[in-house]
Amino acid sequence: MLEKKYLPLQNGSDVRGVALEGIEGEHVNLTEEIAYYIVSGFVHFVSEKTGKQICDLKISVGHDSRLSANFLKNGALKGIQDCGAMAIDCSLASTPSMFMSCILDKLQYDGAIMITASHLPFNRNGLKFFTKEGGLESKDIKWLLNKAIVLESESFVKGVNHEIQSCDLLGYYSANMRSIICRELQCNEQDLPLKDMHIVVDAGNGAGGFFASRVLQPLGANIDGSLYLDPDGSFPNHIPNPENAKAMEAIRKATVENHADLGIIFDTDVDRAATVLSNGKEINKNALIALMSAILVKDYPNSTIVTDSVTSDQLEDFLVNRLGLQHHRFKRGYRNVINESIRLNNEGIVSPLAIETSGHGALKENYFLDDGAYMSVKILIEAVRCKKEGKSIGDLLDGLEEALETKECRLRILVDDFKTYGLQVLDDFKVFAKNNNFIVVEPNYEGVRISFNNDQVQGWLLVRMSLHDPILPMNIEANTEGGVEMILSLVRPFFKKYEHLNVESLG
Repeated sequence: MLEKKYLPLQNGSDVRGVALEGIEGEHVNLTEEIAYYIVSGFVHFVSEKTGKQICDLKISVGHDSRLSANFLKNGALKGIQDCGAMAIDCSLASTPSMFMSCILDKLQYDGAIMITASHLPFNRNGLKFFTKEGGLESKDIKWLLNKAIVLESESFVKGVNHEIQSCDLLGYYSANMRSIICRELQCNEQDLPLKDMHIVVDAGNGAGGFFASRVLQPLGANIDGSLYLDPDGSFPNHIPNPENAKAMEAIRKATVENHADLGIIFDTDVDRAATVLSNGKEINKNALIALMSAILVKDYPNSTIVTDSVTSDQLEDFLVNRLGLQHHRFKRGYRNVINESIRLNNEGIVSPLAIETSGHGALKENYFLDDGAYMSVKILIEAVRCKKEGKSIGDLLDGLEEALETKECRLRILVDDFKTYGLQVLDDFKVFAKNNNFIVVEPNYEGVRISFNNDQVQGWLLVRMSLHDPILPMNIEANTEGGVEMILSLVRPFFKKYEHLNVESLG
């Protein structure tokens, strides 16, 4: 019974569930009590990993602006207390700052918990866990959930009840961000190194408003025109998500109308970001990967950039032929690209950046932490340097081309054992592609990728299994007018023959 209560809450390397009623058909399965036992499991996990007694542990808890944050935080803090460890309440925080609470000199906590569900709707919430080694892996989350089951089924002995401590974590984290900017620009805070910069920030009513008020403004930046800096877990203006078209249009419009040098947009918990240039050009997805790579190439020439599987052929051409870098196109999932980049570095292959088209970007120089604020600082520093030289940071993207047409189709699998069914479809599709003399791209680490390069159409198609859902996402890009439809016409008959596949999105 308890297995059904806890195990379905695993979402890869996170815990996620429904914390509030309000959406039809979605019933609460993440409560204060459940958070209590899961976090108690995390305390035991940290004790085992560090070799410390539980009574000697310090565990921090923070949250984004979600409406359910406080009662889940109460459960988390009580779980830490009842185990006998010291609980530190960091209140409103970003996911990257929670990891940094284990790293920053004046803090160095043994473990950290972030209460967030990223950009998901208001009724959802979740838990992310960190130690000094980084975020927990999928196998670790499974361990935590099974430990929670044991702890609830066996009334565990409560330890010494330490008083809950408070920490202005965003204060420490912001100071660290400011010190990085000053170090790179070779100045002091009193020099106001951003005094000539006008930067618009869109926090989407999530946790990212601090970046404008506690990082940019103290260094002299003009933040007039910034949007939705106040936390509001109902997200009344737009989804806090750099992949969302409405969100990107909001920051694009604010940047242009305020004649700003740069626009920056964060997701709810600030582990993802995107940028807008002064001319309104949106720097997200492939363009964000290209910009970060162009910034890093000076310090890491001939290195390898690890990306997810849906990056464009134009990006690969830019990275390889324009910047002289290697492109390692891997799998979707921020933990997948991060772990692959770490693996390459351990093998002696320099890989400074692991980044998804979603805006998750992790740098080797920053603990391989996917941190939207740190990425934005890197871009901001480069923008200041370019402005001093009378250039635009957009000049770094010269030579990056974009596909003429793009489309994503999502094919829903209509059987319970969707993974087995979906993988069989992919195996069959690969055979189909080879039998029809399509160019099957190898090596390829996720799904089936086909390249088209003939007189009728130039482009590519990737179909893969969703990480968690009964979906086969299909991404298509074409460099010829009408190319997407031509590619679809070649593959549509194959997918339509599958009885348990909803192919309406193929048209």
